[in-house]
Amino acid sequence: MKAGIIGCGSIAKYRHAPEYKANPYVDEIVFYDRNPERAEALAMLFEGSFVTTVEELLQDTTIDMISDCTSNESHHVFSTKALLSGKHVLCEKPISLSLEQAAIILDAEKQSGKKLMIDHNQRFTKAHQKAKELIKRKELGDVLTFKTSFGHKGPEHWGINSTNSTWFFKKDRSSIGVAGDLGIHKIDLIHYLLEDEIEMVSAFQGSLDKVDEQGNPIEVCDNIVCTLKTKQGRIGTASFSWTYYGEEDNSTILYCQKGIIKIYHRHDCPIEVITENGERNRYQLESIQTNDNQTNSGVIDAFVECVRNDEEPQVTGQDAWLSLRVILKMVEAAESNQVITI
Repeated sequence: MKAGIIGCGSIAKYRHAPEYKANPYVDEIVFYDRNPERAEALAMLFEGSFVTTVEELLQDTTIDMISDCTSNESHHVFSTKALLSGKHVLCEKPISLSLEQAAIILDAEKQSGKKLMIDHNQRFTKAHQKAKELIKRKELGDVLTFKTSFGHKGPEHWGINSTNSTWFFKKDRSSIGVAGDLGIHKIDLIHYLLEDEIEMVSAFQGSLDKVDEQGNPIEVCDNIVCTLKTKQGRIGTASFSWTYYGEEDNSTILYCQKGIIKIYHRHDCPIEVITENGERNRYQLESIQTNDNQTNSGVIDAFVECVRNDEEPQVTGQDAWLSLRVILKMVEAAESNQVITI
């Protein structure tokens, strides 16, 4: 099969392109970026080809699937066009900046009959899949409460230009800051692990430390901390940050009736289970992918398989819509100082 990538920034360079290149069913990658030099550079790096207009990519009938790696404000434009051009689409998270934009993509999916998958990659780690298995088997009873975190030193260290001019800091392009960049991953993860949905939120947010290229505080939040309640009555906390300067934190702790499941809480052990009598069981699985430690996320392989076998994607557009809805209400709760029911 043949894949196309729209947007040739870091997420394309370090994740999508190398994973397509490594997949045995993908023969070629075609790149497009509004900056043609970026597309040409990735085409050379991954032995693919590039086009200078997005129309060339969309009109190429030999391309089976497209990764939408554009910035957040463009997802509803390019993913929609790609679907309606007869391509299967893997869209980066968040699916869009609003529920209305997300609905445009979901309508295009329905109209086209093509696959739409969203890159919520935390579902694909072996540790999170093992944790879901433990929860499902109720080895520790039901999950009662939880806390989850996702933070690192900020997107200006990750982006293609590695400067404070990054689009992540712009209100019109990223809209919801760290909540849409990192927070939405963990909301999707909680939904996935618990097979439950968050229905109430409260939060505090702020631009605590990040500045733009002029040295002014950024237009979006670099930290948000919230409390959450699910439909099944579980309660928890979540912290998302671009100011964890010492090291990345991507941990989740689940407190159950008969013990605790700690995920990515220790560097030497992806999962630690502590029973109510103090027994500790450690599962030596792979380390989680980080900005500084790029490993195969499994997302591209899963996307290719769902296309090959005509299966439902492991992260659907509806899944992504539900997570976006929570994130938007989280930011609204922080801005209004209210507890909000979703």
